[in-house]
Amino acid sequence: MRVAVIGVGSMGFNHLRVYSELDGVQLVGISDVSAERLETLKSRFQVSAYTDYRKLIENEKPDAVSITVPTSEHEQVATFALRAGVNVLVEKPIASTVEEGQRLIDLAREMNRKLMVGHIIRFNPAMQALKARLDAGEVGKIFQIFCRRAGPFPARIRDVGVVVDLAPHDVDIMRFLTGMDPLRVFAETEQRIHTDHEDMLFGLLRFPHGITAALEINWLTPTKIRETLVLGEKGMFRVDDLLQDLYFYENSQATGELWAGIKSIRGVSEGKMIRYDLKRQEPLKAEIQAFLDAVKNDTTVPVTGEDGLKALRLSLALVESGVKHQVIEV
Repeated sequence: MRVAVIGVGSMGFNHLRVYSELDGVQLVGISDVSAERLETLKSRFQVSAYTDYRKLIENEKPDAVSITVPTSEHEQVATFALRAGVNVLVEKPIASTVEEGQRLIDLAREMNRKLMVGHIIRFNPAMQALKARLDAGEVGKIFQIFCRRAGPFPARIRDVGVVVDLAPHDVDIMRFLTGMDPLRVFAETEQRIHTDHEDMLFGLLRFPHGITAALEINWLTPTKIRETLVLGEKGMFRVDDLLQDLYFYENSQATGELWAGIKSIRGVSEGKMIRYDLKRQEPLKAEIQAFLDAVKNDTTVPVTGEDGLKALRLSLALVESGVKHQVIEV
């Protein structure tokens, strides 16, 4: 399969590296606005380089392309690729606005091409294991989900705030784990360092069946934190996204014979803690391989344009709530 990467900054470089490591893939070109960056990567990966992505697509005719340009350029670049008959993996968020994202979805359907959104957290092996255990009912009824995504300020991101940049990860994970969409959101946001947008958020989401969710994200924490907690009847799961670790903290009063003989929890007390033995892998490599498999086999991509659009819509609703100080029905 002939593949290319458009935008070879920090994330685009990783796409480029992964493609170069995969079997059955021919890396035919890269594109970036920086001629200096292209020159370095061109010699390193022995690949054709273009400052104009349109020339790349016209000359090299890739079957599939990763688009890792700034969010504000997603629609323009992806539109050209789709119209040229190329399958597209676009980094999250799918686009800057809901309208742009919807146009991409409609165009991909019209051109009969794959459009996948790069929600990489789904492909973390710890998150995959958590999803499987939740589906198997190992925590019982889910009460609450909490996601924390914090770290230092990324000077490279200027076109969006922390909510549009990071919140799509976590609202997508909440949808992925529960299989549901939230009913309403509320958020408090602050702008401390970023010149144009918010850089701190605390959000609340209400899902059906009484599930509450909370989201803490910022660009103000001097160390990276990536954590997901799922609290339920039988205990609590915890994912450390950075270390790819999954833990379970048992509620000892909701297990064994005691649990089998009652219809509701009579108490909560500390039980054993389990750290699961997982096979670690690079989430980006799993994500890209899943994209290529969907193209090759003509199957549905695991993260659709509609998934990406819902994550964007929820993130923008959180931004709106933070500005208006109101609950937003979604």
